[in-house]
Amino acid sequence: MNYDLIVIGSGPGGYVAAIRAAQLGLKTAIVEKENLGGICLNWGCIPTKALLKSAQVFEYLNHAADYGITVSGGTADFGAIVKRSRGVADGMSKGVQFLMKKNKIDVILGFGKLKKGSKVEVTDDAGKKTDYDAKHIIVATGARSRELPNIKLDGKKIIGYREAMTLSQLPESMVVMGSGAIGMEFAYFYATLGTKVTVVEFLDNILPREDKDVSKEMERIFKKKGLVIMTGTAVESVDTKGKKCIVSTKAKDGKTDKIECDIVLSAVGITTNLEGIGLEDVGVKTEKGLVVTDDFYKTNVPGIYAIGDIVKGPALAHVASAEGITCVEKIAGKNPEAIDYSNIPSCTYCSPEVASVGLTEDEAKAKGYTLKIGKFPFSASGKASAAGAKEGFVKVIFDAKYGEWLGCHMVGANVTEMAAEVVVARKLETTGHEIIKSIHPHPTMSEAIMEAAAAAYGEVIHL
Repeated sequence: MNYDLIVIGSGPGGYVAAIRAAQLGLKTAIVEKENLGGICLNWGCIPTKALLKSAQVFEYLNHAADYGITVSGGTADFGAIVKRSRGVADGMSKGVQFLMKKNKIDVILGFGKLKKGSKVEVTDDAGKKTDYDAKHIIVATGARSRELPNIKLDGKKIIGYREAMTLSQLPESMVVMGSGAIGMEFAYFYATLGTKVTVVEFLDNILPREDKDVSKEMERIFKKKGLVIMTGTAVESVDTKGKKCIVSTKAKDGKTDKIECDIVLSAVGITTNLEGIGLEDVGVKTEKGLVVTDDFYKTNVPGIYAIGDIVKGPALAHVASAEGITCVEKIAGKNPEAIDYSNIPSCTYCSPEVASVGLTEDEAKAKGYTLKIGKFPFSASGKASAAGAKEGFVKVIFDAKYGEWLGCHMVGANVTEMAAEVVVARKLETTGHEIIKSIHPHPTMSEAIMEAAAAAYGEVIHL
């Protein structure tokens, strides 16, 4: 019952932290109330990508003639698509179970709660409470769908991302509230399978955290796909009394509207899971729904740390994993480098994909930089033309004075796989000229990064 480290929560922050701790020789346990892998593996990142792949395959079938292939009778079996997604998630969760055994990490099933005296109280499904001692405790409890005060989730007509992955049948119509990554991914998935989808976004652009050029391009593409996009619009209320939902909206100009649909998907952000885990009992400081930590995730209470969605920074799986590793290495007496939150890649996995790293054009201007901006459309890419994926572009932003790579913003097929080049290059303080002179393979989608950099410096060849 005595450990060097106990991790509460087994998502991509928690289980990665536990594995790194075991690698460094710490006797480690992990507490999980549901499934190993947390939301990401079971109800988030992984199963949604499985759903999106099914939608993409269905889209290929519908456009097979564009590739000289005749296909007849292609239909989407919604139940089978959902079943495949759940199978992928289950497989990944079993993979985490294997990693726990391989690294000799004790898995404690139940709800974990902090107690004074460096203890974790775990309540199992039968209600039995057991105390465990640890020199160090990492809290990695993650987050859940945020509810608007006037629009409560009922799990049937007004749903969150979790229910959206396991509906029993394909709805005829859906309103998606919010157009961040989760909203746009589900909007693409359902629209591709045949649902009439309306996206309602309170801010002026969909994917509002992205560069405006990206947001405008994605809105154009999604409208072309048949989605209805309503920006600068709030959902005032949802009437679920009848067979259908009646969604009342109000635009910033005062115009009101009513939309009839089968399902309303709330994708308006997340809420941290801080309730009932004993933070107040042991005196851990929180602020605006987040645990306050230093650069190495130490809270104000000695021996207690916090990582992932419950601390400041982007609520992304890869960020949580990096934080877990950094936190554990600091605990183990290593000298890790603090995470640079200005160099975190952000991805949206609809089709086409969106990927971004660093400052947007507006952010860079606000910081006072003089900019060199290059843009290369995939319509000018040989690989994109051959693949039938000419939508989108790569946009790069450099500081004109020193050549620092300030940001990169991409829309297109597989651009999420291209983002890592930008992250590494920026980490190494690579300049625009160094990207131009780094020979990229031809024909590839990634050439567009080199071409965009060349465009920024007036050296572009294929435009």
